[in-house]
Parts: sequence; C-alpha cells; structure tokens
Amino acid sequence: MDTFFLSHGAPTLVIDDVPVRHLFESWLPERVAGDRPPRAILVVSGHWETATPAVNVIRGSNDTIYDFNGIPFPEPMYQLKYPAPGAPDLALRTKDLLEQAGFGPVEEDHSRGLDHGAWVPLLLMYPDADIPVWQLSVQTDRDGTYHYNLGKALAPLREEGVLIFGSGNAAHNLHKLGPMIGSPVPQWAAEFDTWLKDSLLNGRYEDVNRYEEKAPHGKLAHPLPDHLYPLHVALGAAGDGAKAEQIHESWTHGTISYASYRFTANS
Repeated sequence: MDTFFLSHGAPTLVIDDVPVRHLFESWLPERVAGDRPPRAILVVSGHWETATPAVNVIRGSNDTIYDFNGIPFPEPMYQLKYPAPGAPDLALRTKDLLEQAGFGPVEEDHSRGLDHGAWVPLLLMYPDADIPVWQLSVQTDRDGTYHYNLGKALAPLREEGVLIFGSGNAAHNLHKLGPMIGSPVPQWAAEFDTWLKDSLLNGRYEDVNRYEEKAPHGKLAHPLPDHLYPLHVALGAAGDGAKAEQIHESWTHGTISYASYRFTANS
C-alpha cells in the first residue's frame, strides 16, 4: 500500500468545519488509499514521544486518549470514542522488524490506547472503527535521517497490506498562533511549507531528512520536531525511489499547515 503523511491539527478538527476535515471524510468514498481496504493501520503520531521506539500491544479494543494538555475543549469532545481493535501480533512484528534493523530495544506498551493524532483523523477516515490499529512512537532527541531509516525497516508491513501513516503537521508553531480562520500566513511559514513541498515532489529526500540545516526557517516552522518526524517515517516506509504527491494543502491560525502527502513505492 501507499504510505501517507497526514496533517491533523487540533483535536477539534472532528467538530470544526475546516478544509482538511474534508480530506479525511473523503478518504473512503474517493478511495484515497486504493481499492483494497487495509489489513490493519499503523499510525506514527507526533503525540507519542519516547526515548527509544515503542509500540502499543493491545489485545481487545483501543482506549481513546484525550491528550488535550489541559485545554478546555467543548464537552462533546470527551464523548467521542474510537474503539478500534488493537493489532498485537502486528505490533510485535513491528518490534521485531525494528530490532532486526538495529533500532532496539523496542518497548512494548500494553495499556496505551490511541492519542488524538491517531483517533481524530481515523474517526473521519474509517468511522466504523473496525480495522485493527496500533501506534509507533517518535524519538525527538534523534534526527530526520534516523526516522527515515526507521520507516525503511517497516516497508515489509506496507507490502503485506498494512496502511502506514504519519500524523503531524507540515508546519507547526504553537507560539505564534493567530485566530483560527482568516489569519495571514507569515512569510517564514509559507517559505518553509513551499520548500517542503518542492523538496518532496522533486525527490530531494536527503534534504528533507536534513531539514533543520537545509530548509528556510526550519526551526521556526517546527520549534520542536515531533510533528514532522512522522513524515520522515512514512517517507522511509515507502522505500527508495518512492514518488511523493501532495493530496491536500490548507492553513489555520496562520502558522499551522495541513499540507498532506501520499508516497507511492517505486514499482
């Protein structure tokens, strides 16, 4: 299957009428991920950071994590649930693949459910919550190349019908937010977003891996790397020579880019 980087934004995406919501709602009707339903879904979310790689090994249904950092979101947000079944065997296979590639030790988490980087888009993409889901964490003290190579180790899963997507944001500066709708996009944010698009579409993946030194305003667009590293994992999982395609672009708050990409393996 193709791999994807999806920009998920705020948890209220599921109740707000923002443009990227329509990408997720059209996922099944427009067969964005192809004609075949995925066997299972692996989500690499910017909202799960660990010192070394970790997978959640859930037998039964995933819990829904309301990881809102104390922000007083509307009460209906806390009523939403995404009880997709876990994928314990595939989570353990992920662990094995990563350890064989030298990324161990990989931790097993037997209680963690799905954070909002996973369940918010999935609630709109696959609303029946009937496809097994598990997550893989990111390591924010490592770099883009590390996460790209982490993704390369996961390519066998894609070949077995697993949908792998990274969930973050193409630009993500929470310190310079404007109003959600109507905020102008600062020049630095637009330049980074354009650089990322051009680099991906023209196959300059080594530059993307080294974005902090290659991109304009990389540190300003991502004061922390957690929301960009899922892109590196998804890109790596598509394999060498993969082709990138932008499937969505929009902004909220001026500094949050929802640019999203599909990565198709070189056949």
